[in-house]
Amino acid sequence: MSAPTLEVVRHPLVEHKLSILRDKRTGSMRFRALLEEITLLMTFHATRHLEGEETTVDTPLETARVRRIREDRLVVVAVLRAGLGMIEGVLRLIPGARVGHLGFYRNEETLQPVRYYGKLPPDIGRRSVLLVDPMLGTGGTATAAASELKEHGARDIRFMCLVAAPEGAARMAAEHPDVPVYAAALDARLNEVGYIVPGLGDAGDRIFGTV
Repeated sequence: MSAPTLEVVRHPLVEHKLSILRDKRTGSMRFRALLEEITLLMTFHATRHLEGEETTVDTPLETARVRRIREDRLVVVAVLRAGLGMIEGVLRLIPGARVGHLGFYRNEETLQPVRYYGKLPPDIGRRSVLLVDPMLGTGGTATAAASELKEHGARDIRFMCLVAAPEGAARMAAEHPDVPVYAAALDARLNEVGYIVPGLGDAGDRIFGTV
């Protein structure tokens, strides 16, 4: 099962690095480095929509007409805490991008995500937004984050993750059909406690060594 908004970024380097991330023997330091590298590779793909502005530069030989993007027109928003591991991968390619953060916890009675932290650029509606979180499981947090961004005026939103479950991809497509989703892999399913299978475990724990 797939979803119409989901695009799996297929590249040998992405597949190779993801295979090492999945390995339970991969430690936190290596995990963080690989996560950053995969994010960088996927950012190249997920930012194809950015439009450059025409300008001129003086080369050693003559003046050339070139195109440059306005880096500050992109906002990368990390879903706390695991999304923090993807920020540097984006900034290595687009160092002038703005950075935002959204944090959610799950209400144990309603099982719905509740925002506990948010810090976004005030003019986010005028910028392209790249929302990042390594895992798209049930889709509860991702859809809540997209809704939060829209409430703050964002209209050009893309979601990027490493591993997606069919259930989460379908929920994103149903609730936010205008938000493209980029994943390094679409896995088989969610297990009975909501973990992606085969997945790579709890991304936050593996990033920060709290497993």
